[in-house]
Parts: sequence; structure tokens; C-alpha cells
Amino acid sequence: MSLEANKALIRRFYHEIDAGNIEAMDELVAENYLDHSPPPFPGIGPGREGLKQTFRMFWDATPGRHEIEDQLAEGDRVVTRLTAYGRHTGDLPGIPATGHDLRMTGTAIHRIEDGKIAEKWSDKDVLGFLQQLGVLPAVGGA
Repeated sequence: MSLEANKALIRRFYHEIDAGNIEAMDELVAENYLDHSPPPFPGIGPGREGLKQTFRMFWDATPGRHEIEDQLAEGDRVVTRLTAYGRHTGDLPGIPATGHDLRMTGTAIHRIEDGKIAEKWSDKDVLGFLQQLGVLPAVGGA
């Protein structure tokens, strides 16, 4: 695939997530997908099925959207800087629904193999996310 096709694959990946079309992951993600930065919740399985579990959990608990800020590609990798927006309307493991609006920034590196997403590394503002959920206090109090 070309660099532009790889970037388009990642844009479609986020578009399908935002649409709640988790079944599209069968077409977009390799069965043996490896997430090097999985969410810190127990019970998430490996591979594509684990990814689908994760997105179902977040779709149910924090429906929202992703906005791609920047995207770069080289070789078989695509780097995406994005912002995720949502509302905490359902429970996450150990975190009851708050109704709070959420905003989280992140950077993800996806490796593409045979036209599918094979691996992901990511850095997310988890501290800010947990502060918005009220799990941790905001810096400076209040």
C-alpha cells in the first residue's frame, strides 16, 4: 500500500469507531493485532477481539468522536496526533458514570501489514482523562 493509502486506512479506522461500527474492525485490523499500549482495565483479551472489546467498552461508556490533528507516514507506519471528545454516560471498570464531558489528546503509531492494522503504540493524556472523570484531583485543587 502507498503512504497515502496507509493514512486513509487509519482515518477510516477512526471514522468507523466514531460511527460505532465496531464490526468494521474485521476488515481493517489484523486478527493477531498487537496493542503495545492497552487500556489499564482487566479482562481485555488479545488481538483484534480484544480491540473490539475495548472499543465496545468505550463506545458504551464514553460515546464521542476523534479529531485527527496531524498525520505522518513513513514505510509501514502511520503516526496520528488526535483529540478524542466524549461524554462519560456509562460505567467504566471501577469508574461509575459521571456525565462529564471528556477531552483527551494522544499520539498513535500504527503499523500496517497486508492492508490491515497490525500493531499500535500510543501515548495518551491518561492523567487528564482520570482528572476529568474525578478519579484523581485536578492539579491546584478544586
